Amino acid sequence: MITNGFTYIAFLMFIAGGMLALQKYTKWKIFDIVPPLVWIYVLNMVFCTIGMYDSEGCSTAYSSLKNNLLYAMIFVMLLRCDFRKLAKLSGRMIAIFLGCSVTLAIGFIVLYPLFMNSMGGGEKSWAAVAALYASWVGGSANMAAMQDALPVDPGAYSCALALDTVCYSVWIALLLLAVKIAPKWDKATKADTSKLQAVAEAANKEVADEKKKASAGDWIFLIGISLLVSALSQNVGASANAALKSVGLGMFDKGTITTVFVTILGLICAMTPMGKLPAVEELSNVYLYAVVSLLASTATVVDLINAPMWVVYGFIILAIHVVLMFLLSKLFKWDLCMVSTASLANIGGSASAPIVASAYDPSYAGIGVLMGVLGAAIGNFFGLGMGAILNWMSGLLG
Repeated sequence: MITNGFTYIAFLMFIAGGMLALQKYTKWKIFDIVPPLVWIYVLNMVFCTIGMYDSEGCSTAYSSLKNNLLYAMIFVMLLRCDFRKLAKLSGRMIAIFLGCSVTLAIGFIVLYPLFMNSMGGGEKSWAAVAALYASWVGGSANMAAMQDALPVDPGAYSCALALDTVCYSVWIALLLLAVKIAPKWDKATKADTSKLQAVAEAANKEVADEKKKASAGDWIFLIGISLLVSALSQNVGASANAALKSVGLGMFDKGTITTVFVTILGLICAMTPMGKLPAVEELSNVYLYAVVSLLASTATVVDLINAPMWVVYGFIILAIHVVLMFLLSKLFKWDLCMVSTASLANIGGSASAPIVASAYDPSYAGIGVLMGVLGAAIGNFFGLGMGAILNWMSGLLG
């Protein structure tokens, strides 16, 4: 058992760094199937299950750091999300992305009553499902961001992560295989690709203009400002919660208010020179791995018993997503290239979407990146909205 708080944090970061180093230097194929983030989560779950983190020192360190790092992560992550960049996508590309978000949401909502009890009960599952949906709009960081905004059960969160990993791995493979049938899809939908290359060139230029090398000063400033924003946001959240309670609006709890505040602040700062600072993506990833490690240290392997039904839930959602996107594509003449890119931008984020886009044409990679940026910007709001719907359904059906 680890009894010292500092040793606990040091061990968590060692595991995270060790997994990333193994991926980078060994090139093991297993990391292509199960990414390091999942290994980090599972290993910490195992250590939690055997009681390694069951001490007052670990609990104190967890309570002191988790939310502080979480809100810093949200702020830094959103500094990439300058809405002015998204104009490069054109209204058509944004519509395709939002079409994917909405069709996925329909699957989440329609199927939830059927799977609610088999996923560990509505009381434990609805918040984790909403967190998962936030991830399927903008990536893993959005899923972590929902941890304090919603009452996410650690066990249900681990099952949602298992669903995310399995479905994502299969989905990206299927989307790459679908490249061969793109002509048939485009013929059936009478797809309009006349302006695609122009959009791709504008998007690639926007992405290329951002590539800068970070200095030590950039890192120190970003760390300092993100931690200060985290502290400020939590004070605002607590004060706003107290004020709302006094007028009978206590349903807006501190975590939700703080998440909304830091999200809006991050999006505003993204349009200032702060949004152009290098190292933003790298620091947000450091925070993400730290937060996920902390979350995993409170979950147990026993919770994964429910994971098979979660995975079934995920695959049926994807099936509904495909059918509805095909119907929308026939209606609006959307091509498979952009539909696939938007779908993976939702489910995998800006790191994954360029993979599928480049399979059609290397010059389309920038479109995938910007679609992922859009998802990161709106994922928290969509996750909170999904949480409100599923919480209402859970109470109605429970």
